Amino acid sequence: MVYLKNIICFCSFFLAVQVMSQEHPNLILTQQGVQDIKKALGNVPLFDASLSEAKKFVDAQIAEGIQVPIPKDMAGGYTHERHKLNYLTMQKAGVLFQILNDNTYAIYVRDMLMAYAKMYPNLPRHPEERSYSRGKLFWQCLNDANWLVYTSQAYDCIYPFLTKKEVRYLETNVFRPMADFLSIETPQFFNRIHNHSTWGNVAVGMIGLVMQDDALISRALYGIPNAQLEKGAKDNDGGDIFIEGQKAGFLANLEEPFSPDGYYTEGPYYQRYAMYPFMIFAEALQNVKPEIAPFQYKDSVLLKGVEALLNLTDADGEFFALNDAQKGMSIFSGSLVSAVNIAYYYGNRNPSLLSVAQSQGRVQLDQTGLAVATDVALGKAKPFVKTSLLLTDGANGDQGAIAILRSNKGTPLTLVMKNAAQGLSHGHYDKLSFSLFQGGNEIIQDYGLARFVNIEQKNGGGYLKENKTWAKQTIAHNTVVQDEISHFNGDYSIGSQYHSDMYVFDTSNPDIQIASAKENNAYSGTALHRTMVMINEPTLKQPIILDIMRVKAKAAHQFDMPFYYLGQIISTNFEYTKSSTLSPLGKAHGYQHLWLEGQGTSTSGSAQLTWRNSNTFFTLTTATTKNDDLLFARIGANDPEYNLRPDPTFIVRKQAQETVFASVIEPHGSYSTVSELAQDIFTSVKMVGVLYNTEAYTAVKIQLKSEKEFIFLMANTDASSNKKHTVKINNTTFTWTGVGDLQIQE
Repeated sequence: MVYLKNIICFCSFFLAVQVMSQEHPNLILTQQGVQDIKKALGNVPLFDASLSEAKKFVDAQIAEGIQVPIPKDMAGGYTHERHKLNYLTMQKAGVLFQILNDNTYAIYVRDMLMAYAKMYPNLPRHPEERSYSRGKLFWQCLNDANWLVYTSQAYDCIYPFLTKKEVRYLETNVFRPMADFLSIETPQFFNRIHNHSTWGNVAVGMIGLVMQDDALISRALYGIPNAQLEKGAKDNDGGDIFIEGQKAGFLANLEEPFSPDGYYTEGPYYQRYAMYPFMIFAEALQNVKPEIAPFQYKDSVLLKGVEALLNLTDADGEFFALNDAQKGMSIFSGSLVSAVNIAYYYGNRNPSLLSVAQSQGRVQLDQTGLAVATDVALGKAKPFVKTSLLLTDGANGDQGAIAILRSNKGTPLTLVMKNAAQGLSHGHYDKLSFSLFQGGNEIIQDYGLARFVNIEQKNGGGYLKENKTWAKQTIAHNTVVQDEISHFNGDYSIGSQYHSDMYVFDTSNPDIQIASAKENNAYSGTALHRTMVMINEPTLKQPIILDIMRVKAKAAHQFDMPFYYLGQIISTNFEYTKSSTLSPLGKAHGYQHLWLEGQGTSTSGSAQLTWRNSNTFFTLTTATTKNDDLLFARIGANDPEYNLRPDPTFIVRKQAQETVFASVIEPHGSYSTVSELAQDIFTSVKMVGVLYNTEAYTAVKIQLKSEKEFIFLMANTDASSNKKHTVKINNTTFTWTGVGDLQIQE
């Protein structure tokens, strides 16, 4: 009888293990995916190399032993980085267990999880109190959510290895309590529209899928019903947490921040960060709950989002610094490796994504990465070609846009014009701003964020106070500033109510590409209209940028137009005095962080500044009057801890009620530091002048040293492509069809 009972118990246990084996893994790796991977090993170089890299990484961590310290540090500190390393290692170890059938990896993950399960029930919130949503393992819930997103994958992979008792222990002591902590216990983190909440939603959803807990899955998808959030509460970055009637959950975070074009309103830096949880949870849902159809949601907005992100990069694959953004972040980040693989597998198998994966040099270790690596090995990759593009902002695509103009003549030139919405709490106050790139070099820069990510000595790796006092302020960007006050008075609640409006985006003629937008709310009683044109006239060796900023106010004001050039000044065509004693340019709205280094005026009608950047010369030629001030300034005033980069700027200052800032930026020539030879070091532009400006029309003349003249004519109130326009200027009648036209006079 005892023998029979033992047989029954053994069979029951065996069946239970078999059931668990059949159910897992099914989150990211699937059983079929594991089988396909095993069959392909040795024949897919990109996948084989990625697997080898992961094994080397995990083996080194196993050799160091398990370390689960009591949390105490902010980002960059030992405990923060240790727990981050732990979840990254567990995720990879779980995959290695499935693919290599080596119990060493399952044992490592199990023992690590047991250590967390022993510690977690007695953990209070993190001792560092700077976050609006303090975590337990980390100083903010965001990082706790990171931990759970990755660890859920590891748990799914080793689930068949665990006993029922171990499963119950882990779920009771760490997984379910953490899911409740991130959601019910911290609704200000979980129930909002923000990249933080996306991570929280996905963390709860991923562990819910592994545990087959429909309540957690529903909470992840739709948020916490009737959650009580404090009105007026702010997050770490000053953004509003409570929005009356706001939807919440994963699907709402898909619906609201993404435009129909796949642009994410916080900007590409945070879109890159959020794409990992968006795409990895979508893959998990597709595998476990395909009826949700996450990749078809909102007309396949996630798949569009991946291609939008790839287009929001310079020639080196680095993301444009729109809103809060650390420069240097690129398509080579792990989140983009994952996103490209998943988009390829669940999309239309776009062969241009394969070339991106090739450049990234690694793939995700699942069936999506296998598909990419297989098709790369079969030679199916095609180049990913970046072209001029308009990416609308707002859930319905009606809150302005990001305009990108590109030319491949000579060294590729890329103009990025920001005419969008506020961008949630990571947004900056810089309507109608722009930045300019030549190849992978930033020529006219957007400053980006003021933060040293994960560098402990700098505010624990968090945002610096200068992010608010400098980086977000309008003067930190290449756009007009009225009376030394930021757009919307630098007030998030005001800025969030408005967006710029695209007037026209026309790239039908590759030689005259036009992006134009209007902003009527940045300053009360002042209308701004900026038109930027990429001119690729055949006689020019390189394309030039024509910039026309029209300003019309109800009263006279001081207007500043800064140009944040990067490089070393070569020459000017105007006289100036360099300051012997430095003083801040102003007292607030970012002006307090600018040293006034020099000041001049122009008597020729055009001021020219030439600088060298990466052995190419650039000249800014801007229309001026004798009353305009030309200011040289440099970032760094009132910065006692050297938190800001000491970058230069050139500011054109006008006193007016109605005015036009008209400028041309020309790349020209080259310099070899080896041969020490310089070529074409002088600009071909002689002058830029405003010929005509009314409510209806603006005309700008660009005169070359060859005496050839370009006249650019712009219709300011009718953007239709078939409307015929006629205007008489200085006894000359100009006629054209469409919103803008470039006419050449020899």
